[in-house]
Amino acid sequence: MLDATPQKELTSGSYDPADVTFLLKLVAMKPTAVAEKEVLIQSGAAHYSEMISDERRPDTRYLEIFEKAQTRGEARIAGEMISLALQIQKRIAKGELDPQITLCSLVRAGVPYGVLLHRELKALGVDSVHYGVSIIRDRGLDEVAMAYISERRPEAGIVFVDGWTGKGAITRELRRSWKEISGREAELAVLADPAGYATMSGSHEDWLIPSGILGANVSGLISRSILNKDVIGEGDFHGTISVDHLADIDVSRDYVDRITALAKNMRDDCSASVTSEENLRLLRGDSSDCIIRIAYDYSVSNHNRIKPGIAEATRAVLRRKPRKVFVRSLQDPDLAALIHLCRVDDIDLEVSAELTGPYRAITLIEKVS
Repeated sequence: MLDATPQKELTSGSYDPADVTFLLKLVAMKPTAVAEKEVLIQSGAAHYSEMISDERRPDTRYLEIFEKAQTRGEARIAGEMISLALQIQKRIAKGELDPQITLCSLVRAGVPYGVLLHRELKALGVDSVHYGVSIIRDRGLDEVAMAYISERRPEAGIVFVDGWTGKGAITRELRRSWKEISGREAELAVLADPAGYATMSGSHEDWLIPSGILGANVSGLISRSILNKDVIGEGDFHGTISVDHLADIDVSRDYVDRITALAKNMRDDCSASVTSEENLRLLRGDSSDCIIRIAYDYSVSNHNRIKPGIAEATRAVLRRKPRKVFVRSLQDPDLAALIHLCRVDDIDLEVSAELTGPYRAITLIEKVS
């Protein structure tokens, strides 16, 4: 078990403190313009986690698309979160997980689903605690945060939570990092697992998870995590900044409360669903084939420039400098937000069911160095 220095001023962001505790250090940083950030990342001059850009404010039309997506999807989310809670309960009964469950949501996309899963586990009578922790590609999990948790809860009950899997990069980072820290295999629960990389999932469909097209204002008004030596010292948690300029349109609590209200009336009708390892291998193969095809067709040597899945494709358009966006269909209502952004920002949009493969959308980041 690791040693950890106790941290002060733990926050729950704009969530109810009973729902989550973020193991993050609040910091202040000068924002980096998106164009400058792209050059620094692709040239290798700086890691993406060392910088943060101002978070784009969604326009009225975009918020309308989000609200429609939430209305369409919240009952499905409720059912799938109940299923995930039941899967965990069954694994506790089999002795595969410790009865003391500690949910570690990967900041930020996993947090709303960690909140919901925590509530469903509590409704089942499971001993559950929920933290938000940082994981950074090529840097791994926040070891200080994981040490903090390991001192307080059994590692055999730790379940990581994310919203979805894209091409599996973060899942591989999670498995490598947690194995090095604890010697254990990582348990990962996600809502949508089109790439077949999660331990437990609600489904394997690439569908519009509403929170995936928003940022801080559905994730407790915190930024993505930061790991910059100018603001993060030895013994510190990874950093975050408050995103207070979006406080007037914060839906973090409303989002989870609406879904929980539906779940209360659905719990007796849901069951745990499990996917065979053979089917997971097929999903991973389809995902890999799709990424390789786009990389070949567009001479992409760094697969980090390919962002598959509705949520990842949308977030890449919001945060990065996209070269092209591929969609399965222009008539797909789940792609309305992404298509809206492409038209507003004049981004090249190609319709190709063949190229998108198991995904409904993929964004290719522009090469700038």
